Amino acid sequence: MRPGFSAAQVVSVGLAIAHLPFVNALAPRTEIADSYDFVIVGGGQAGLVIGGRLSQALKNHTVLVLEAGGNGDAYRERIDTPAYSYFDSLWTTPLNWAYYTVPQPNAADREIEWPRGKVLGGSSAINGLYLTRPGEIEINAWRDLLGDMDGAENWEWDSFFAAMKKSENFTAPSSDVAKTGDIEWDASDHGTQGPIHASYPGYMFEQVGQWVQSLANVGVAISNQMYNGEPWGAGVSTSTINPTNWTRSYSRTGYLDPLPDLGNYDVLANAQVTRLIFDTSNKNNLTATGVEYTPDGGNTTKTVKVNKEVILSAGAVGSPAILMHSGVGPKDVLSSAGVDLLSELPGVGQHLQDHFSVTVTWDTNQETSGSIYYDNGSQKNDTLYLSYIDDGVAYVNSTGLYGTNVSSTQQSILAAMDQYAPNTTYDQGVVAGYKAIYNSTATKIFTSPIGQVEILFMNSDANGDIGITAALQHPYSHGRIYINSSNPMDYPIIDPNYFANPSDWDILLHGVKLARLVGEADPLKSTLTNETSPGAAVQSDDDLLQWIREAAGTEFHPSSSCAMLPRDQGGVVDANLRVYGLANVRVADSSVPPTALSTHLMASTYGVAELAAEIISKFYNPSTATAPLLSSSTNATKTANSTASASSSKKTNGSNTNGTPSSLHIFTSLLFVVAVMFSSL
Repeated sequence: MRPGFSAAQVVSVGLAIAHLPFVNALAPRTEIADSYDFVIVGGGQAGLVIGGRLSQALKNHTVLVLEAGGNGDAYRERIDTPAYSYFDSLWTTPLNWAYYTVPQPNAADREIEWPRGKVLGGSSAINGLYLTRPGEIEINAWRDLLGDMDGAENWEWDSFFAAMKKSENFTAPSSDVAKTGDIEWDASDHGTQGPIHASYPGYMFEQVGQWVQSLANVGVAISNQMYNGEPWGAGVSTSTINPTNWTRSYSRTGYLDPLPDLGNYDVLANAQVTRLIFDTSNKNNLTATGVEYTPDGGNTTKTVKVNKEVILSAGAVGSPAILMHSGVGPKDVLSSAGVDLLSELPGVGQHLQDHFSVTVTWDTNQETSGSIYYDNGSQKNDTLYLSYIDDGVAYVNSTGLYGTNVSSTQQSILAAMDQYAPNTTYDQGVVAGYKAIYNSTATKIFTSPIGQVEILFMNSDANGDIGITAALQHPYSHGRIYINSSNPMDYPIIDPNYFANPSDWDILLHGVKLARLVGEADPLKSTLTNETSPGAAVQSDDDLLQWIREAAGTEFHPSSSCAMLPRDQGGVVDANLRVYGLANVRVADSSVPPTALSTHLMASTYGVAELAAEIISKFYNPSTATAPLLSSSTNATKTANSTASASSSKKTNGSNTNGTPSSLHIFTSLLFVVAVMFSSL
């Protein structure tokens, strides 16, 4: 029997629609205002958080976000579908910057791929959706590096924990998924009112639960406390999945799409920032007066004026590169690149750290996510199946890797510090900062319960393999980002300096041995039939190390290239995120933490951005806390996408001048709903 609808039902639906918070649809801008109070460089993960929060908290101020990439609408289905992050990767599209490192001498002289998001939402739109958190010990170690710096208390664990929870809207897994995946959690450790969904897939594989049990059987305890500052042990991580429709939840859907039009916020896509423009009348404290950008790949440039501040949120690669192209950075780098030095800041681009990882693989006698997709299994197009994302994690501390040899290993690490200090800087302050980070990592983190390696379960491989990944979390080898050209369209040089310090390859080697143990432990063992890489013939430490050098790659977690440290230790920003030597420029993204964190960087980057918005909002309006955003978007694909207009010359779209729904918008929406209802009759 076909459903019927009464006139009263139709009217009630129409009235409900009239009370929805209609917002403007996001469209590529052809015009923006001449000036804004705040210009945010980068509409990626952090930039959209800050833009959204400031536009809501400082309603009498104007905010502009400039994003180098597009809005992503042409790729929206691929962005939204969690499983497509493996099966229909956006790495091959214009949504990826497609960086590569310079050849790495300690990794078989390979140029290693470094994908980064180039789209509204940044890497949160193209990544693997893991939403893990760092630990209290390492966050407090970060804070301790700041000494008595003004604002250092912002970066204590309690503050950072609250900021991460503020971004989050947690949903527990279904009972079937929880049972199959052996998932444990503590809801009290999560936020429930934030813009970003933190949940679990709607589909699960028995091997995930077997993997968790196998870790327990080799001494890595199962934990439900990995989100309260104690992120060690084994479990299944939350992922940024919206469980109301099984789509990706990312900074665009959380912090931009739901916003009401307050008339003070613009987002401009396809606008790559080339440099900041300064008033140099005070040589010791330059003031940014404008931001130059190109809408067409460098053929032409435009400039928008800055009334109050510039916030750089272009990521661990982009933020230091923009500073250098603006004349702020190491004098030797700028001189070689042909850029005039305006403010010498030797730490820009230094202290770069990244997680280096490698995967052991096996054939399996079980159906995997990869085999379903690539063998055209019956579930291939099922929405719940397409919500599945690899999410089995474990963080293993030094005792789990070295047993009774932790102390002697620590002494070896500390003894190597001077020998492997960076030789890529003329500045002894940068060297001092390296040693401060190194010493903190070796003394406060290495012997703590914090994970030294991450172990991941992977079953989305194209040929149906099972993979167990080992990833170094706290590298002692630091690299740098730098420029070698005055043309901002030329990519910066990325040198993570992988494995320069032997301590790193020794830790990762122990991680690989542990990965093998997990694969050889019950109950997972019974499902794995043959090790395919590196293979059973590779057994000696020398052979394993050679395989690691040839096979390892980034875990996609670069950080620390605009490190928050004292200026005399190669710091770039202070504890209020202000760039040293610049009166009104801040950096807020993954380039800021001075130490690599034992986690995927998405939650910590949301934390940095939320804290940045609070710091800036309180500076300009001390009596007002950061305003709440609307609740999380419930439909990432079909929700209207908002951007408010800060230019009085531009017309709003679907709302009147004070942001309420227009009669035309309400009437059109009502007609649409009526049409849908009667189409099913």
